[in-house]
Amino acid sequence: MTAEALPAAPAETANDRLKRGFTSKFWGSMIAATVLHFVLFAFWPELTAEDFSFESTELEAIELPPEIEIPPPPQQIARPATPIIATADIDEDITIAPTTFEDNPVEDLPPPPEEATTDISAAPTFTPYTVAPSILNRAEVMRSMEREYPPLLRDAGIGGTVTVYFFIDEDGLVQDRQINDSSGHQALDDAAMAVSEIYRFSPALNRDKKVPVWVSFSITFQVR
Repeated sequence: MTAEALPAAPAETANDRLKRGFTSKFWGSMIAATVLHFVLFAFWPELTAEDFSFESTELEAIELPPEIEIPPPPQQIARPATPIIATADIDEDITIAPTTFEDNPVEDLPPPPEEATTDISAAPTFTPYTVAPSILNRAEVMRSMEREYPPLLRDAGIGGTVTVYFFIDEDGLVQDRQINDSSGHQALDDAAMAVSEIYRFSPALNRDKKVPVWVSFSITFQVR
């Protein structure tokens, strides 16, 4: 048999090399680790292992609430009894006697109620009207406001508004005046009452009839 006919040897794998050198590597690492520990304990004898112990938390027993007894559902309400219709004889021919002037003559009728007359001039009150009274002498009122403005308050720059009630009769004449809202200064209130005597109005109308009314107007004093 020639050399060419011999089978080739199988190639060595990495696993084979690991198995062949495992024993020497294992014991070499064990010896190195032992020597390293002896060296550490020889030079650093105070080294100690870290304490990894832990304390267990004591479990606390919890008392469960007592069981609640659920009451039974309420009894079903009984249905109302069927109503019983009573038997009665009712005359279906029911009529109301007509009302005529022969049976009720005008002479026997009671008189109509008298209208209660109220004196509206006693105090401010609402009076219906369709056309409100208007001021006829605005220029004269403005001159009166400048004349009646208290000098001390005007020089100090103090002003205010006074709301005055006017009672105006059927001819547009002012019959009464009252302060509705004060300005907070007695001097301004007195000046407003003096100015209110100058006002002249047209009469108020309720449709086409002249009527007496209470109206309110504001009198404002201010420094311009």
